[in-house]
Amino acid sequence: MEPRGYLRGHRDNRPHRNGWAHRRHDPWYGDAHEGNHPKGRILLAVAYPFCAMSDPAFPAWDGSTAAARQLQAELARQVVLRDRFHVPLRTVAGFDVGFEDSGRSTRAAAVLLDADSGEILASEVARLPTSMPYIPGLLSFRELPALLAALERLPQAPDLAFVDGHGIAHPRRLGIAAHFGVATGLPSIGVAKKLLVGSARMQLHDMRGAFTPVRDGEQQIGWLLRSKPRCLPLVVSPGHKVAMASAAELVMRFTGSYRLPEPTRLADRLASRRDGRGSAAPQP
Repeated sequence: MEPRGYLRGHRDNRPHRNGWAHRRHDPWYGDAHEGNHPKGRILLAVAYPFCAMSDPAFPAWDGSTAAARQLQAELARQVVLRDRFHVPLRTVAGFDVGFEDSGRSTRAAAVLLDADSGEILASEVARLPTSMPYIPGLLSFRELPALLAALERLPQAPDLAFVDGHGIAHPRRLGIAAHFGVATGLPSIGVAKKLLVGSARMQLHDMRGAFTPVRDGEQQIGWLLRSKPRCLPLVVSPGHKVAMASAAELVMRFTGSYRLPEPTRLADRLASRRDGRGSAAPQP
């Protein structure tokens, strides 16, 4: 009998159509807690068994929030802030996450597009049991397993991934787009709707394509980007294998008449069930 929380369909040592190995999330019940006093413990690995897992995206994580923050700092050192994507871009993809069943199921969406025409080449949804509660600053530990499952369903890996959320514009410089990029090796950009850390010191003009740096102290961590006039700006930051100077320009390249760039706009519709596919049968 499979242990509680086992991810059906994720098997070791079995070839995948994309050439990527399936990931098996191996739950175990470690001493996951915040702080040392028993009354202050957050037993994530007990209430949410995926919190302690053996996975390339979460190497040697014991399920505690303290260890998660330490792991973020370690993985942040692997982030590459130089352009390492294919030129010219052939395909791009958008990724977003929603929740079903009062938060008990995580629904991740991936939409693959032709970089020149904008034609949708594939769209996939992956549903997994929600791995852990929301903890500020640790969003990727909650959402990344489902995003990786959605990525694996695509017929091919994109040249560039746009992820709903932050890249390095994060207190430990590892938002979900950066974590996604490091875990997969794919170039990635974070497209968020509000600041998590830092501030813009210059006023942003109300014109399409205007942008100004977001800084945390003296370090630039992203851009405020006015993707659509009379709308709130986006927070754009490189995730992995994308230079700071390229991030805002790449987002605008794939932004049409809407506030969000087309890859994440389409993924958002799919993840939030506004695309007409909300009645699809749950996937393994």
